[in-house]
Amino acid sequence: MKLSDELPLDHRLAKVYRYGAAFCGLTLLVFGVLGFADELSPFSTDGQSIAGMSTNGVLSLISVVVGLALIGGGIVGGNFASTLNMVVGTLFLLSGFVHIFILDRSANFLDFGMTNVLFSFIMGLIILTFGMYGRVSSKLPHDNPYWRRRHAREAARESLAARRRERGQGPALPSGGAAGQRELAGTSAQREE
Repeated sequence: MKLSDELPLDHRLAKVYRYGAAFCGLTLLVFGVLGFADELSPFSTDGQSIAGMSTNGVLSLISVVVGLALIGGGIVGGNFASTLNMVVGTLFLLSGFVHIFILDRSANFLDFGMTNVLFSFIMGLIILTFGMYGRVSSKLPHDNPYWRRRHAREAARESLAARRRERGQGPALPSGGAAGQRELAGTSAQREE
């Protein structure tokens, strides 16, 4: 069973991933398009700025490509958008750390300034939060598909108890005996198919 099968299409978490990816993608797309509108040279490091951040043509191109990727992830939605948000958010954080060390060096071909580094950290944390929302937490609700995936045995037990209640057999959970273990194993095997 794939984790992507665990998240229903209409699950409320899918909206968070979708709108988060689209919002962050749109922000980056606007920044990149504004850079192209100023007709920046590709590798210029003379400090031209857009929205308070220094930029050049290559940084504008990267912003547009990443922005379009995030908007695409927002269109696809679901686990894809969540995973894409986590990957892009992590890359933004790494970019911030790398550019701190190369600010005044020739390796800074994207013309990053300190405001770019701060933006990279902030945007990375926002994108990462949108991606990890509802996936990475110690207190996920038991109806959360990620909790159910991580706690398959307990989820199977709860599912079996719910089915028993529906059939009027009472709320009893499978006992530690052989019959209960066989019933639990059968339920787990059905979930894996």
